[in-house]
Amino acid sequence: MIRDTININDFIILVEEAHTQEVLVESCRFEEPLIAVALYGSGNVHLSMNHGDTRNTYDNTKGLALSFYADDTVDSVHTISPEKPLQCLVIATAPRNLKNLPNGEGELFTELLEQLVNPAASYVEGPRFFMTPEMQHIVDNIFSNDYQGKAKMMFFRSQITALLSHFFWQLSQMKTQSINTSEREKLLVAQEILSNNLDSPPSLTELSKQIGLNTFALKKEFKELFGVPVFKYLQNERMTRAHELIRNKEATVQEAAWHVGYDSLSSFSNAFTKKFGFRPSELRG
Repeated sequence: MIRDTININDFIILVEEAHTQEVLVESCRFEEPLIAVALYGSGNVHLSMNHGDTRNTYDNTKGLALSFYADDTVDSVHTISPEKPLQCLVIATAPRNLKNLPNGEGELFTELLEQLVNPAASYVEGPRFFMTPEMQHIVDNIFSNDYQGKAKMMFFRSQITALLSHFFWQLSQMKTQSINTSEREKLLVAQEILSNNLDSPPSLTELSKQIGLNTFALKKEFKELFGVPVFKYLQNERMTRAHELIRNKEATVQEAAWHVGYDSLSSFSNAFTKKFGFRPSELRG
């Protein structure tokens, strides 16, 4: 388990990453009450927020942006497995710091996360949604950076500012969403099916039948919930997974291509370069 804490102005940035050969349960507790946004990169770990006799659990964490208030009695518990590694980025600040945040950020917290600014319990869940491709790309960059010292601080400051901008913009847009709870659950199942079948994904018709939602509703509401069409999401997942395999030296470029469903190495290389701006061979080298 790798855990790195970075302090930037009045924000605490917690970067957690874990790859394991067996099931691993990791618990974390904050030292003081905080308002936080947790963003999950690769993997799809089980998360439980434990406070007293109450448990708030989350099973579909991959790509999740979750806001919450937690005091120092709340345990954040991740269950990590070989198939579901952990990449979690937490951006947090104490309520007492809101008035000191620059560029009107404190006002955004108060306006869009009022239930967290004035909490009614030890743990309060705020809005949550799945990250846009732009947010996911920033999170991927954070977990793959090699900066050190002052350069690392500059990098994190710029990336955290960008992430918060995207986060608050998405919150302001959420009021227009009309997806009911039942359909949202079906779309989460669709997301998991796609993520688990990168090498041989179902067609839209097959996916529609598997989740019990007609094709028109699947296409329309998937884009509304996740910010991109179904197969654009699949493409992003394929490239992100391939990037992870190559970066961690878990596969050669050819093996990574096969793993995410590409028979043609040139097609895979072109798609990879289009998304990341460099060829997969450069990442490995």
